Amino acid sequence: MSLKMKLSKLIITAFLLIAALFSQAQMPGAGRGMGGQNMNMGHFYGKIVDSVSGKPLDGASIQLIQNKFDSVAKKRKDVIVSGMLTTKRGEFSLENLPIMATYRLKITAIGYKTIERKVNFELNMAGAKNGDFSSMISGVDKDLGNFKMKVDAQQLENVTVTASKPLLTMGIDRKIFNVEKNLTSVGGTAIDVMKNVPSVNVDIDGNVSLRNATPQIFVDGRPSTLTLDQIPADAIASVEIITNPSAKFDASGGGAGILNIVLKKNRKAGYNGNLRASIDMRGRPGFGGDFNVKQGKVNFFAAGMLGMRKSISTVSSTRTDFLGTTNAYLTQTNKPINTGFFAFGRLGMDYFIDNRNTITIGGNIVRGQFKTNDLISIFRDTVNNNTTISDVGSRSSKNTGNFRNYGSTLSFKHNFAKANMEWTADATYNYSKNDNIGDYNTQYFYTNNNPKTPAYIERTQGGGTSQFITAQTDFSDPITAKIKIDAGLRGAWRNFTSFNDNYMQTTPGSFFLIPGLSNNYKFNDVVYAGYVTFAQQLKKFNYQLGLRLESSSYEGNLISRGQRFKTDYPFSLFPSAFATYKLTDKQDLQLNYSRKINRPNFFQLIPFIDYSDSLNLSVGNPNLVPEFTNLLELSYSNQYKGSNTFLATVYMRNTNDLITRYQYKDANPNPAKSDSVIISTYANANQSYTFGLELTGKNKVTKWWDLTTNLNLFNSTIKAGNLVGGVTSSQFSWFAKINNNFKLPKNFSIQLSGDYTAKTLVAPGGGGNRGGMGMMFGGGSQPSSQGYIKPIYGADLAIKYEFLKNNAASLTLQFSDIFRSKLYATHNESVYFVQDNQRRRDPQMLRLNFNWRFGKMDVSLFKRKNMKGEMENMQNAQQGMGN
Repeated sequence: MSLKMKLSKLIITAFLLIAALFSQAQMPGAGRGMGGQNMNMGHFYGKIVDSVSGKPLDGASIQLIQNKFDSVAKKRKDVIVSGMLTTKRGEFSLENLPIMATYRLKITAIGYKTIERKVNFELNMAGAKNGDFSSMISGVDKDLGNFKMKVDAQQLENVTVTASKPLLTMGIDRKIFNVEKNLTSVGGTAIDVMKNVPSVNVDIDGNVSLRNATPQIFVDGRPSTLTLDQIPADAIASVEIITNPSAKFDASGGGAGILNIVLKKNRKAGYNGNLRASIDMRGRPGFGGDFNVKQGKVNFFAAGMLGMRKSISTVSSTRTDFLGTTNAYLTQTNKPINTGFFAFGRLGMDYFIDNRNTITIGGNIVRGQFKTNDLISIFRDTVNNNTTISDVGSRSSKNTGNFRNYGSTLSFKHNFAKANMEWTADATYNYSKNDNIGDYNTQYFYTNNNPKTPAYIERTQGGGTSQFITAQTDFSDPITAKIKIDAGLRGAWRNFTSFNDNYMQTTPGSFFLIPGLSNNYKFNDVVYAGYVTFAQQLKKFNYQLGLRLESSSYEGNLISRGQRFKTDYPFSLFPSAFATYKLTDKQDLQLNYSRKINRPNFFQLIPFIDYSDSLNLSVGNPNLVPEFTNLLELSYSNQYKGSNTFLATVYMRNTNDLITRYQYKDANPNPAKSDSVIISTYANANQSYTFGLELTGKNKVTKWWDLTTNLNLFNSTIKAGNLVGGVTSSQFSWFAKINNNFKLPKNFSIQLSGDYTAKTLVAPGGGGNRGGMGMMFGGGSQPSSQGYIKPIYGADLAIKYEFLKNNAASLTLQFSDIFRSKLYATHNESVYFVQDNQRRRDPQMLRLNFNWRFGKMDVSLFKRKNMKGEMENMQNAQQGMGN
């Protein structure tokens, strides 16, 4: 608008105002006619904030009251002439008000003391006479400033919270699993949590898969060196399941999506926390707690846990080796016992610089030790020309492993004056260190118990470190109410060192190093990324387009052998597209596409031979290359009456250079032995295809019964003809999960959950790292080009009793694998062998948990509770404005 136009508008507005004032003075009673309408141009605005923190109050009730004469009752009464609820930024704006009246402004909010103040418009008539129209006009548009509301402690004491978060919250782009409502994981680790998360499978080693592929594991939206068995379940607030992330998220993960673990961190006024204790049927205790205190501009949070563990497994393997004219039949059984502890600590604070700027700093430390004792019994028959030679063997082992993990986070968030416009920046640093030592004693005997071989006494000793740094910045700008742009930059750097030395005993207590079986390895990995997304809403249709650019480099050095490996991908583009159509207020249809990458992890790359099982040697492959995946999804969501929700998704995943488990026959790398062995490794297959249908339902069957179900039907095809002995494998499979929550009288509640997984194409034993390498590397169970996992099913039960005032304390009794049915069994075969394995871990376990909550209420929990009632009261009151 030009200066001339602005000046003209100012003069016209001033003229109308003067004319209105003149008509008011000359024509009594004209306020209800034309002259009165000209005077309804007043504008009051301001902001409501908390008196202690200075943060804006959303949903505070604003009422503008005028004392008028009631012509019917023939007396004066208070009438609400305008009102509203404050916005998310605590702001209010009241327009079209008569400028000559006197008002009373009333401000109320649940949990706060009421504020009342007289307000009116102050018009500079003297300035108008002197030609200063702008000073007069400014009095019509009046800023009332910030109103600071004080907490009403007495009112808070009478507030009762009855709302409860559901176990599962569903949307088309993600599902949110509320860990607080998952009784069967209380006192456990993140692995126990994942067992009940829809769409997620967990194998016996704790490796997770999402729709039969390995996802990224994030902690608080960022990668971490923490593994799932190092995160206490009681420290987790929720798990977000994002099956097809947009370009805003890392492209890593091979199209399997993201599992984001959100740790607990409260921002409640005052202080609050809880204490926990547990014990299992093997007498292993656990202790933990968390604490949060908020005062002024500082929010401090801390958490800690110490857990003792004893795990017992039973394992059996059978294998037939085809050695030309000779066949060897082997049976192996063992019962490993694992004992140890792990401790977890977390500390941090939020500092609210002002209403729009917040700094968060936090850190965590993990310490643990596990010892494993095992005795493997081996029975072997070798048949050649109808002649059978039988022998038996035993292999005892004792292993001790220690691990430490340190992490820190620094975050900054700035909210612009424009609603929902924000800029964030954060940096994370993680350092982990581990060491291990193992002693092995192997010997074979004839069937008459006479020694066939001398005792081979071996020792392995190893360890390593990992340093992981990430830096990220994101910017979000809602250009209009229906158009939004997001953009960001990210850098990630990792340095990894590892060594493993193998020794052979020559004389009692004297060992010599076997260089051919020892490794000293290190690598560094760098990923740089940038992204931009554009979103727009067009009536019932909205879409989002995104593009991510990543540059990655991997460099490894096998120091013990003088070998170097390097893989560079200077520029890789990862587009994404999301389109949603709103069929009705309760029904949505979405189509989305994205391109992803899955880089091989350290354990898949390192050429170190694992001898812990003499019949199943394993080694990494430094020649692996990343796999690229195209992911397409079509989803339908329907929210029925009575808190019932249904989500159906048809998905397709195509992967090129699929990283798969692969086994081959080779000479025994142990120079003390001259036989042939089967070695497991990883290789890049040509490609794979997966087509699937996932159905998720959340139903409130009755007032006391909530039911969550998840069914996934899919067909996987792996084309591995490029590998020696590899073939094209195709398998239809499905898995289902069901979770029942029953709320019973007398403060009792029961959770009954079950799952079933049909035959699938995955690797025996997994081979992942339980999530610790989720951002830059893969992990978890890998598809196998030569075998499958047999069906597995099980059920868990938990009973909870709440007591004390406001149910502040609770006891939870858990019973896992109640039917002793969780048997992890695999089948693997090639032209050289046929092998079957089965394992069972900790069946029918009982654990008792105690939890006590303490602290004060949070005002923000209640500030929107009666919003609807406040609006209705104002609307009813405004019906009398014309009286």
